[in-house]
Amino acid sequence: MKEVHISVRTLVEYVFRSGSIDSRFRTASTMTEGTKAHQTIQKTYEEADQKEVFLKTVMEHNHLSFLIEGRCDGLLLTEDMPYIDEIKSTAGDLSLLKEDSHPVHWAQAKCYAYIVSKERALDYIGVQLTYVSVKSGEQVRFRKIVSSADLGSFMEELVKAYSPYAELRAGHQKKRDESIEKLSFPFETYREGQRKLAGTVYKAISDKADLFAQASTGIGKTVSTVFPALKAMGEGKVERLFYLTAKTITRKAAEDTFSYMETKGLCLNTVTITAKDKVCLKDETRCQKDYCEFANGYYDRINGAVLDILSNETRLTSDVIKKYALKHTVCPFEFSLDLASASDGMICDYNYVFDPRVSLKRFFDEQKKKSVLLIDEAHNLVDRGRAMFSADLKKSEFLQLKKEFKTASRSIFEHAKKINDFFIALRKQCENHEMLMENIPNELIEQLEPFISDAEKELLMGSQSQLLLDCYFQAQTFVKMSKLYDERYVTTVAADRSEAVIKLLCLDPSYLLQQVKKPFRSNIHFSATLSPLHFYMDMLGGVSDDYQVKIPSPFARENLDVYIKPLSTRYHDREKSKKPISEVVMQLLEERGGNYLIFFPSYVYMKEVYESLTEVNPPFEMMIQQPQMTEAEREAFLAAFQENSTTTLIGFAVMGGIFSEGVDLIGNRLNGVIVVGVGLPQIGFERNIMKAYFQQTGKNGFDYAYVFPGMNKVLQAGGRLIRSEKDSGTIVLVDDRFLTDKYQSLLPYEWKNFVILN
Repeated sequence: MKEVHISVRTLVEYVFRSGSIDSRFRTASTMTEGTKAHQTIQKTYEEADQKEVFLKTVMEHNHLSFLIEGRCDGLLLTEDMPYIDEIKSTAGDLSLLKEDSHPVHWAQAKCYAYIVSKERALDYIGVQLTYVSVKSGEQVRFRKIVSSADLGSFMEELVKAYSPYAELRAGHQKKRDESIEKLSFPFETYREGQRKLAGTVYKAISDKADLFAQASTGIGKTVSTVFPALKAMGEGKVERLFYLTAKTITRKAAEDTFSYMETKGLCLNTVTITAKDKVCLKDETRCQKDYCEFANGYYDRINGAVLDILSNETRLTSDVIKKYALKHTVCPFEFSLDLASASDGMICDYNYVFDPRVSLKRFFDEQKKKSVLLIDEAHNLVDRGRAMFSADLKKSEFLQLKKEFKTASRSIFEHAKKINDFFIALRKQCENHEMLMENIPNELIEQLEPFISDAEKELLMGSQSQLLLDCYFQAQTFVKMSKLYDERYVTTVAADRSEAVIKLLCLDPSYLLQQVKKPFRSNIHFSATLSPLHFYMDMLGGVSDDYQVKIPSPFARENLDVYIKPLSTRYHDREKSKKPISEVVMQLLEERGGNYLIFFPSYVYMKEVYESLTEVNPPFEMMIQQPQMTEAEREAFLAAFQENSTTTLIGFAVMGGIFSEGVDLIGNRLNGVIVVGVGLPQIGFERNIMKAYFQQTGKNGFDYAYVFPGMNKVLQAGGRLIRSEKDSGTIVLVDDRFLTDKYQSLLPYEWKNFVILN
C-alpha cells in the first residue's frame, strides 16, 4: 500500500479552498508578527495545558495509506474536557469576524481534535478558534463541542475528497523517481568544468549546505545546476526545486532546459510563475467578482482544473496555464500559484521567494526543508534584495487622497490630511532637497496604522478608488518594512517645491536574505560574474562554512582578442570623449566588420555618441536601445543580429540593461563588444550613504557601493560575446582605469592578455 505523507494544513487547504482571490488587499500578518501573537496567547495557558503539540494519525483510502500529521497550537487540559486551541493572527479588523467566517480554520482544528479524541478514546472534545490582532493584541474566541463520531465522518470525507489528487501525485512521483534514476547527463559530453560544477552542486545539496559558484559564461550553468538537483530529488533528498531568475529571458532558458531533459526521458512537473498583469485574461487587471468571471467562483472550480492539467501536462508554462484557465474559467495567475504547490519544480522571479510583499506564503517551513533554491544570475540579488526590503511614500498621493475623500469619507480624509501635514513639516526641514534622518519616523508610522485599518474597511465596503488602494498598499509596505528596520537601514527624505518622498532604505540586505533562505535545505547561488566572490558572499548573506567554487572559462583564450583604449570616460570628460570613441568604433568596424554591441553607462552618454556617429554618416547600420522597450521591440532588436550577415551592424545599449545579461547571440550573430566606462553607478545621495555605511563597518565603502557593482556590469556586457566553443570575437574596453591595479585584479583571466590601443 502506497504511503502518502500529508500535513493537516495542506489537507484542509486543498479541500476547503475558500475566500476571495480579490487581491486588492491582503490582511495576513508577517511570519514574525504571527509567531509573536501565537506566543502571547500561549503564555496565558494554565500549567497543565500544552502548546505546539505534535500529532499524527494514519487513515486508509483507495489503496493509499495517509500519514496525516501536524502541530496544534494548544491542547487545553484544565477544563471539563480537552480543548484544541487553533490560533490565527491577523492584521485585519476582528469586528468583521463571525463564527463561520473561515471554515478552513475550523477544519484544521477538527483534524487535531480527531487525532486527540482517537488517541484518548474520547466521546466528545472541545474545539476553540482564537483570533488575535497583531496590531492591538485584541482577541476573539469561538468554541464548539464535537463528538468523536462526527469527527471520524468529517475526516473520512476530507481524505475521500483529497484522494484523487493524492493518487495522481503518488503515481506521478513513482514515474518521476524512476525517470530520474535512469536519467543520464543530457549531453554527450561535459564541457570543461561542467562536471566539477555539477558535482559541487550535488555535494552541497547532499550536505545541506549553501553554495556560491562563479562559472564562466557558456559553461552551461542551467543544466549543471538542475541535473544534480534532480538526482538529489530522485534519491529522496529533495521534494521541490525553485529556479529563481531576475529576468524573463533567463526564465526561458530554464524552461528550455527542462523541456530538453524531458526528451531524454525525464518525467517532471514544472510550473512557470508569470506576473499577473502579463497573464491576465481581461482587458484590465481587476480581481473583482463582479468584473472578472475568472475570479468569481474560482475556488469552486480550481481543484478540477488542477487535476485536469496535471493529468495531461508536465511543462506548465504561461501559454499552457492560460489554455487550461480558459477551459475551466479560473484566474491564470492564481492557478499558477496553486500549481506551484503541486509541482516538482517552479521557475519564477526572485520576488516570489524573497520579497515580503509578494512572496509565496503557501510553502511552510516543513516543505522548505526539502526544497532547494537554484538562484540564477545571483549577482542581481544584491540590488534586487535592497529594493525588496526598502519602502517609500510620496506626499502628492496623500494630498490627492485628501481631496478625493473630502466628502466621500470623513475618516479617510482626516487620515490623509494628517499624513500630508507630516510631509509639509518634513519638507520644511529638508532645505537641501535631500537629507538623512537620524531615526525611523515613528510619528508617521503611528499615523499610517489607523489609516490602514480604516482604508481596509472602506475597501471591504466596496470602494473602487484606485488611489485609495495604492495608498493602502504603500502604507502597508512602509509599516511592514519598519518592523524590519535596524542598523542596516536609514531613513532618507527628498523634497522640492511640489513633492516630498520619505524612504526606508535598506543599505545591506544580507541579513534579511539570509533569514529568508535559512529554512531551505540548500541555496545554490551561481553566476558568471560572482566576482569578487567575497563581496557577493558578504552581500548575499553567506557565511564562512558555505561551499565555494570557481569554474574558469572552458573556451580557448585564443578565441578572444581584447583591447584597452586608455581614455577618460569620467563624467566631466564625456564631452571630449565622444570623438575618440567614435573613431575607435569606425576603425574597428572598418577593419573587422560583422555585428557588434557597444555598451554605455547611461542613456544620455549612449545617445550623445550615437548622434556623434550619425553626423559622419558611417558605412554601417546602427540601432539604439530605447527606454521601456516592449517585448516585441526587444525581440526585433536582437533579431537584427543575423548569422553570416553581409552588412556591418552596431547596436547601442546600456550596461546593466536588458541586452547586457541573458542574451545569447551565438556564432557570427555577434563578432565583438565595446564597453565604454567601468560601469560605476551614478554618484548620488543614496550611493554615498551606502559608501559611508560600508566604510563604517570596516569595509572599503567605495568598492562596495561603486566599484564592485560597476565592474559586474562590465563583465556581464563582455560576457555576451563568447557563448560556445565555436565563438570568437573582439572586446574593446574604453577607459584608462582598466589599466590600474584595482581594475586589472577584477578582470577575468581570459581578458588579461590585452593590447593597448593608442
